[in-house]
Amino acid sequence: MKRICRAVEFFEYGDADVLHVTEHEVPEPGAGQVRIAVRAAGVNPVDWKVRSGAMAELMPVRFPAVPGVDMAGVVECVGPGVTDFVVGDEVFGKAAAGSYTELALANLDAIAAKPEAVSWEVAAALPVAGTTAHHALAQLGLKQGDTILIDGAAGGVGTIAVQLARHRGLTVIGTAGPRNHDHLRSLGAVPVTYGSGLPDRVRAVTAHGVDAAVDAAGHGSLPALVELTGDPDRVITLADPSAESLGVRFAYGEPDGMPGILNEVAALVATGTITMPIARTYPLTDAAAAHRESQAGHVRGKLVLAPI
Repeated sequence: MKRICRAVEFFEYGDADVLHVTEHEVPEPGAGQVRIAVRAAGVNPVDWKVRSGAMAELMPVRFPAVPGVDMAGVVECVGPGVTDFVVGDEVFGKAAAGSYTELALANLDAIAAKPEAVSWEVAAALPVAGTTAHHALAQLGLKQGDTILIDGAAGGVGTIAVQLARHRGLTVIGTAGPRNHDHLRSLGAVPVTYGSGLPDRVRAVTAHGVDAAVDAAGHGSLPALVELTGDPDRVITLADPSAESLGVRFAYGEPDGMPGILNEVAALVATGTITMPIARTYPLTDAAAAHRESQAGHVRGKLVLAPI
């Protein structure tokens, strides 16, 4: 008798109402894969952008599709030739074909061991935010003492980017709404309000200018970031596909050495060097509500589906 598991799926592009909890056959891991009993799944803005069709050109899906990338759970089954992990290992990372499900497949090059000190929810919130922030900072080639501006600093990626930058000895200016300014100060960033007039507000808080900028929000700030850095090559966006028209790099896709990045970020979390705030936890059946909250913006940290 074939095993069945629950998953959130969508059968067409649209608003959050296209998400449905369904039952489907349990997937079998192939060579270089493991099957994971998911304990928690992270919700990222890219999830609803893919669901809505906004990313259809860059990231097309085959229907029906299971949303999500981030997940943490327990290895339930290993594919042929897999020796890195065994049944019962606790892991976290990126799912191969959707993470909003009770049982997900993952490739070995996209997962790492979950430290015991890191909760399921926090582990599930780390993969996309951690690897994206790490990759962006690496591409900018900044050195200790440089100043970086992070637009959208209170969100999931921004929160990790601020802390990784501070850990590397950078001065960080972060944009957020006024209610999140104290949060940014607690992370070691100098807060400024996002939106029109950003260059003047940034110049008011730094005497040395801005060496580089990361757009983690995708709300049209790229011209201001280029103005502040003086060079589109000193700006990276993680959320604005229109960047090419300004000569700005749009960072998407998977960085090389992902398990090593996951291990590094998780170790920093386990020791308390960096934190990942969980804004809210939803059950799997409320994935549509999680998407609506994410799409509305102003989330501090990450939204998570758990327990699954």
